[in-house]
Amino acid sequence: MLLSFSRWFVFEVLRLDPASRWGGMVQFFVYDTIKITSLLVVLIFIIGIIRTFIPARRIRQFMTLPGGMGYLAAALFGAVTPFCSCSSIPIFFAFLKAGVPLGVTFSFLITSPLVNEYVFVLMVGFFGWKIALLYALSGILLGIVCGVVLGRMKLEPQLVKDIAEISDPDQDHGSFICFKDRLKFGWSEAMSILKKIWIWVLAGVALGAVIHNYVPQAMIDTVMATTGVWSVPLATIIGVPMYGSCAAIVPVAVVLFQKGVPLGTALAFMMAVSALSLPEAVMLRRAMRLPLILIFFAVTTVGIIVTGYVFNMVQVLLIK
Repeated sequence: MLLSFSRWFVFEVLRLDPASRWGGMVQFFVYDTIKITSLLVVLIFIIGIIRTFIPARRIRQFMTLPGGMGYLAAALFGAVTPFCSCSSIPIFFAFLKAGVPLGVTFSFLITSPLVNEYVFVLMVGFFGWKIALLYALSGILLGIVCGVVLGRMKLEPQLVKDIAEISDPDQDHGSFICFKDRLKFGWSEAMSILKKIWIWVLAGVALGAVIHNYVPQAMIDTVMATTGVWSVPLATIIGVPMYGSCAAIVPVAVVLFQKGVPLGTALAFMMAVSALSLPEAVMLRRAMRLPLILIFFAVTTVGIIVTGYVFNMVQVLLIK
């Protein structure tokens, strides 16, 4: 319905040419702005209501389970949430507000756009269940490992305080006399965060719309198919600035693979497009200082490159 509305508004009301890049860019901007803003409000509203029943202390306890289980819990939660890199940010903010450790929240933020049920189904259809299962496990492992690395670096001082301000763990949740009070609390939380980051959302979506409609896919395909052993890091670096969901990029990865691009190279490109993007960096700038964003992108990029090489090795072993 949202896609139909964005097309009707841009191509019928504004009368832009659907075949033009400008028309496609505006339609993409309208669609993603409404989608991400709606998700932002709805998710924070729901999480705000849940927080009136569950003290922040309880959430922190669950996400800080001993032996690294908190990272696993966050990665598994990310794997069952069907969001793109930008749509995962509202829950990332909510985790920060609840006092969840930064490394654990990164495990969720990395895994959420990489692994989910519809991507798994698409992977099974295009690559078979073995590759699909290996991809899902590698995505979860990537989230855990990168989260642990980032958590060990003690980067909390690089967070912007008003977004990452931790809720009072001793808040009296019995003060909500009726459910209407809980609804008011959830709505105030959603509006408070929306007022702080809406301009960053618009800027991020606008950048994504430009990249989506003006970066020629044919050029990317040609470059990745002719770079040999350096194809994995190059595919990852090319994929990072781009913007799209795993569901949209899976068919592209399939085409690259069918054209002779190694499996790991094609999947590294898909992971980079899904897990990292310039629009995501713009939105995260409201909650993080630039050094933290750069470190987050660098660690995740290295993890994706390593994963790509592992898949290439697996492909060689399967061929033998």
